[in-house]
Amino acid sequence: MNTQKSLLQSSETERFQNLYHVLNRDTVSADLLKTCYADSIMFCDPFHEIQGIDALTDYFTAMYSNVNHIDFIFTNCWHQTERSMLRWTMNFRHPRLRHGDLISVEGCSELRWENDRIVYHRDFFDAGAMLYENIPLFGWAIRKLKERM
Repeated sequence: MNTQKSLLQSSETERFQNLYHVLNRDTVSADLLKTCYADSIMFCDPFHEIQGIDALTDYFTAMYSNVNHIDFIFTNCWHQTERSMLRWTMNFRHPRLRHGDLISVEGCSELRWENDRIVYHRDFFDAGAMLYENIPLFGWAIRKLKERM
């Protein structure tokens, strides 16, 4: 039984990783997100807290429409009962950040599963490295401050 549960979780996290490999501005939809997420999903990141699949779809639609490119490289994955933790590197290009150059941000996702669907997803990453350090002038000041520390 324990081995079966471990295999199930492996399958779930593989499905999650596959979702993020195909997710982009042209593919984002509630139907696609429902392949991994429950209707009652609670999604949190350093910028937002979102409840429900419709709100998550709206958030992803807006986020993905603003980037020229985005991909995730998953590096490690841990499981414990109905929970998973995945480490990743997100690479993206935004036309108004760092002149559209590639930005890489490391982070991790904590996932809680019920009935083969994610009911809780929390992303942990450095919001400054993702956004603030890449805004003209403001980013320069933050980078200089980090150099002095």
